[in-house]
Amino acid sequence: MAGAGHRRGSDTKAEIRKVALELFAQQGYEATSLREIAERLGITKAALYYHFNGKEDIVRSLFAEHLAALDDLVDWARDQPPGPQLRTQAIDRMIDLVSREGLQAVRFAVTNQHVVQDLHPGKENVFGRLNALFDALTGPDASVEEALRIRMALFSVNLAFFAAQGLDATDEQVTAAARDIAQLLNPPAPAPSSPPGGDLPSAADHAEADSGRG
Repeated sequence: MAGAGHRRGSDTKAEIRKVALELFAQQGYEATSLREIAERLGITKAALYYHFNGKEDIVRSLFAEHLAALDDLVDWARDQPPGPQLRTQAIDRMIDLVSREGLQAVRFAVTNQHVVQDLHPGKENVFGRLNALFDALTGPDASVEEALRIRMALFSVNLAFFAAQGLDATDEQVTAAARDIAQLLNPPAPAPSSPPGGDLPSAADHAEADSGRG
């Protein structure tokens, strides 16, 4: 029963964050009251206070959730064998992470920049996690181009959602396009090297030689 209660509490906090983000993005942080958030959720204001101390606490929780998701992504990448497949999967996971709130999160950041600056735990916390992810995806022997391409691919995910502001497209269309663009920047797998002494003859070459001897 305790586990079920914990899950219900976690679900409620997630719903509060989701609804608050929508309202902050639509009408602004200052113009949104806790009463409006509670009414949209169909709960009392007292019930909302049980999970969050106020609007600032909700915003900090949104940032903390994002940083925790980045930590999970870094931990996952470190446990995987390096190579092109890892980079492709990492881009897909970054797309899923950023698109979870999608354009709503971007709208909130654009229209409430002062709130983001005041309450965000610090850009260095994000960049530190991203650098750890870059290291896990490239390794010390990566070329400058390879390292730069994967960095650009991952940064392009956030940039795509910001650039989509005002675009006549659904969140799903923007997400799909952002995924394709990021994968285009993904460093390609190295071409297989030829064996010493040139290419080995193929089966077709052997057959042609046999027919000539006949």
